[in-house]
Amino acid sequence: MIAAHADWSMVPGKRWIARAERRGDRWLAQVPRLVGDVTDLLPGLLAEGRPVALGLDLPLGVPRDWALGRAEPDFPAFLAGLVGDPGFFNVAATLDSVSPAQPFYPARGIKGMTRAAHAAALGLAGPAGLSRLCDRATALRPAGAPVFWTLGANQSGKAAIAAWRDWIAPALAADAPISLWPFAGPLHGLLAPGRAALAEVYPAEALRQLGLKLAGSKRMQAPRRVLAEALRAAMARLRVDPSPALADLIADGFGADATGEDRMDCVLGLLALIAVLDGAQPDHIPDDPWIRRWEGWVLGQTEMPRTGYAISG
Repeated sequence: MIAAHADWSMVPGKRWIARAERRGDRWLAQVPRLVGDVTDLLPGLLAEGRPVALGLDLPLGVPRDWALGRAEPDFPAFLAGLVGDPGFFNVAATLDSVSPAQPFYPARGIKGMTRAAHAAALGLAGPAGLSRLCDRATALRPAGAPVFWTLGANQSGKAAIAAWRDWIAPALAADAPISLWPFAGPLHGLLAPGRAALAEVYPAEALRQLGLKLAGSKRMQAPRRVLAEALRAAMARLRVDPSPALADLIADGFGADATGEDRMDCVLGLLALIAVLDGAQPDHIPDDPWIRRWEGWVLGQTEMPRTGYAISG
C-alpha cells in the first residue's frame, strides 16, 4: 500500500507531498517533494497498481445550508459536474457578484467584507451557514475558515479552487479510479489495487491527534527543530521509519526557507493518515446524512463541535 499526504496551496511552489510505502508491518517514509504538474499526481501514485490512500489539506465538501435544494445526490456528483461550469470558480470581487453559482469571496479586502454579508449574498440565514460541521470549533481546537471564504491566512477557499478545478473534478468526471472519503464509505473499504482513496486531513488536527505540541510558530525553524524528538517518537509508535534524507530534514526543523512549514505539514498529515490506516486512530464518520453526502469530515477527528446545526433534515 502507498500512503501520501499533500499540503495544498494556490501557489505551486507551496504544494508539497510526503509519501510512505508499507513494508510488512512497517512503513518507510520518504522526504517531501514538490507536487509539480497536478495532472501527473494521480497517475504517478497509481503507476504501480497498489492501493493508494491520499490525504489532502483542503476542503472536500460544502456546507449543508448552501447544498439545500441541489439536484445532485452528493458532493462527488456535484464536483464532477463543475467540469462544465468553470465560472463557479471565479472569486467574486464584490458582494453584488456573489451568488450560489459563484460562491467564492472575496477577491481582495474591501469595505463591507464580512462573513455575515457573504452569507446574506448566498441566501443563507447567517454566517454560521457558511461552515460545515467539521469546520466549527471543538473543545480542543478553534474553528476553521468556511469553504467559500478566500481571504486571510486562515482561509482554505483558494486551495479548494485550485484542487477541485484543476484535477479532482476532472478526474471524477472522467471516471478515474478514485473515491472520496467519507462520501463513498469508510476508508479501508475504499482501498483496492489500482485505486486511490482521497480524504481531507488537516495538519493542525493531525498535530493534536499525534499528541504533539509545537512550542511556537510553525513558520519558524527553531520550534520545528525542537519538535523533532517528539515527532520521531510518534513515528516510532506508528512503526514509520524515515528515510535517511527525511530523518535529516526532521532534525533540521524541515529547513530554514519559507516552505519548511509546508514540508512539516505534509509529514504530519501523512502520519495522521497512517494512524487511521493502521487503527491507531479511529476512522470516525458521524452518523449524519448531510456529512456523509455533502459536507464531508476530517479524517481521524472524533470530537464534535460546540455548536450544531439548526437545519438537520
